[in-house]
Amino acid sequence: MISIFRWMALFSALPAALASDLRTETLSAWDEYIQAANASMLERLRPDRSFLWIEEHPHLAQQLHSGNLVIAPAGDANPKHVPSGLIHHWIGAIFLPNARISDVLSVVRDYDHYRDYYPSAVLASKCLGQNGADDRFSLLLISKMALAKTAIASQDQATFYELDPRRWYSTSSSTRIQEIDDYGGPDQHLLPPDQGHGYIWRLYGIARYEQRDGGVYLEMEAMALSRDIPAPVRWFVDPLVRRLARDSISTTLRRTGEAVSAVSEAMMQPR
Repeated sequence: MISIFRWMALFSALPAALASDLRTETLSAWDEYIQAANASMLERLRPDRSFLWIEEHPHLAQQLHSGNLVIAPAGDANPKHVPSGLIHHWIGAIFLPNARISDVLSVVRDYDHYRDYYPSAVLASKCLGQNGADDRFSLLLISKMALAKTAIASQDQATFYELDPRRWYSTSSSTRIQEIDDYGGPDQHLLPPDQGHGYIWRLYGIARYEQRDGGVYLEMEAMALSRDIPAPVRWFVDPLVRRLARDSISTTLRRTGEAVSAVSEAMMQPR
């Protein structure tokens, strides 16, 4: 599941002259970061480790059962500055009472309806194929707060891992991202991959699902690679980027919970 879309709104307010193509050293830093994130996920599978992030902070479970979301930046520096780029990494959790893990997975893997589930960010979505645990899908993303007419077209893949009937996790990543400049305008055109303003160069997500305590715990880690923020405006832009990223994962968790509730209710209706 991919969740961070809306900092396009902030970057699109910067001058177009500040456009920046993806550099090799930036991509290398991203690849190293994702390798470390995957290694950390695998560590959670060890018997002596907590599968869920909230289990490392017992007071968080109480907040979730009170109907609240729990969202936090992952790591000390967020966004993390890398050569000519930024890595954004947030983690969030929600508890879905009375839900089953099958209900959650049916929503998460229902790519054709992402436009309905996440209307503030997804203009179009399509499943491109499912082969067992492996999914391929496409997304057309836009920030409705953006000042510039720019959208993002992506092709993505996701893999789902069943640990046991009550515990799953998944990874998702963009395999191709292209900006659509002047979206909806007379000069609309698709830019080559890794060229343009650099609002979003790469997306990666890790999600964990556990059914217990009368519902399902859903945790999401959302990671994105974007252009760097010019030094003269960094003091002003950095806090806004953090707020937009936090709001984005919050919206995604809530909308996912609403969709799961609708699926659960439909399954309970007499036929």
